[in-house]
Amino acid sequence: MRCRKCRAKASVHMRQHRLALCKEHYLEWIPEQTEKVIKRYSMFYPHQRILVAVSGGKDSLSLWDILTRLGYQAEGLYIDLGIDGSNQYSKRSRASAEDFARQRGLKLHIIDVKREYGHSMVDMAMETPRGRKKVCSLCGLLKRYVMNRFCIENAYDVLATGHNLDDEAATLLGNTLEWSTGYLIRQGPVLPASEGLAKKVKPLFKFYEKQVASYAFLRRISYITEDCPYAEGATSLFYKDVLNRLEEERPALKLSFYLNFLRAKEEGIFSAGEHTWLERLQRCPSCGQPTTSPTRCAFCLLIERAGQARRQHVN
Repeated sequence: MRCRKCRAKASVHMRQHRLALCKEHYLEWIPEQTEKVIKRYSMFYPHQRILVAVSGGKDSLSLWDILTRLGYQAEGLYIDLGIDGSNQYSKRSRASAEDFARQRGLKLHIIDVKREYGHSMVDMAMETPRGRKKVCSLCGLLKRYVMNRFCIENAYDVLATGHNLDDEAATLLGNTLEWSTGYLIRQGPVLPASEGLAKKVKPLFKFYEKQVASYAFLRRISYITEDCPYAEGATSLFYKDVLNRLEEERPALKLSFYLNFLRAKEEGIFSAGEHTWLERLQRCPSCGQPTTSPTRCAFCLLIERAGQARRQHVN
């Protein structure tokens, strides 16, 4: 297989795009395509401050690398969830993010959840019904809360995450099968800013996971390869597996599935209820963050529940 641009031996073959590229041109193609997505969806501009949510994995570190190569003002935020276990997941993923930032002279902010809120993410989860089975959903809640709060309080213009096409297509499939219209309305590469909510963007949403992995490998980005120990059995992994099997039979199915969904949204399929969830937002009386709850936000209730459980154990 030959590179389409220079006819040298290709390093990456993308049958979804009917495109093969050598290392040099692939490492040019990925930032070029990312820049097109940023401009197409008006994600952010060169003068704005960008906060990149980094996990120590290939997607978020590749995104940070791409944005700095494109000349954007991007700083990183790592959330230490306190996930230990046999593979020391949080410790190793944090080290990966710190090494990346140090080697490139980039600024990385770290929020230690246990130090900040008195409980690790796992401790919080274990004090809820179904314990371990709720870890993934509570992890998402916690990270969204912390990322949004840090972004707002430190006046960043936008929060960027490394979600790739496989992530987005799997989420879309799950939300569609369950007809979770509230989530479908909000899903997309850009979630605009609103009262108390930072603008959130996903510049890598058009890239397959393997394409991002190839970029990280060719750029020699060192990242944690193990999955979170609590990810086993997650529904998102099931949906990814289903889509991968479909993609084997129909190349580019994931891409067309997601892009056609975005096209349908642009044509107004959800226009009637698009802003109803924003209208229900109010300030949490405890922390001041936006919530649809008439009392307190889910995060503050989670912290309170964890505190009550700890006091009961002590007594």
